[in-house]
Amino acid sequence: MGKRAAYTSLAEQYSGLIAGETDLIANAANLAALIYHELPDLNWAGFYFTRGKELVLGPFQGRVACVRIPWGLGVCGTAAARGAAVVVPDVNAFPGHIACDAASQSELAVPLLRDGKVLGVLDLDSPKPARFDEADRAGCAQLAAMLVAHHPDWR
Repeated sequence: MGKRAAYTSLAEQYSGLIAGETDLIANAANLAALIYHELPDLNWAGFYFTRGKELVLGPFQGRVACVRIPWGLGVCGTAAARGAAVVVPDVNAFPGHIACDAASQSELAVPLLRDGKVLGVLDLDSPKPARFDEADRAGCAQLAAMLVAHHPDWR
């Protein structure tokens, strides 16, 4: 199955998981688990939520993680500050990279956006260099948008 088909399948599965469930944490936890277990070559998948001008750890799958990340620092903080996804083929070459897990070699961070406001970041790490591409960015952006849209009161 190609990446686009995999993300279409993930979106369909996630749609079923969130149907009728209104709790943000439960829905984010299930999305992190779905991504982590369905996509190959990941060692971390999860969320950071905006709290002021920093990101605070939310539901995730993988090894323990950094709890707080200032906006503009690391891959997640950069995605939050830019309000745009950041694809990093080699985290060791990324200025200011925060190494929560030394096994991570590439990373994708996608902001959770509503009306131009960054509510948080969906973050994926891989032990494989150059694991993430445009198909991953687009697929994760769709999944992130589904989470945000399902929680209209989340501000």
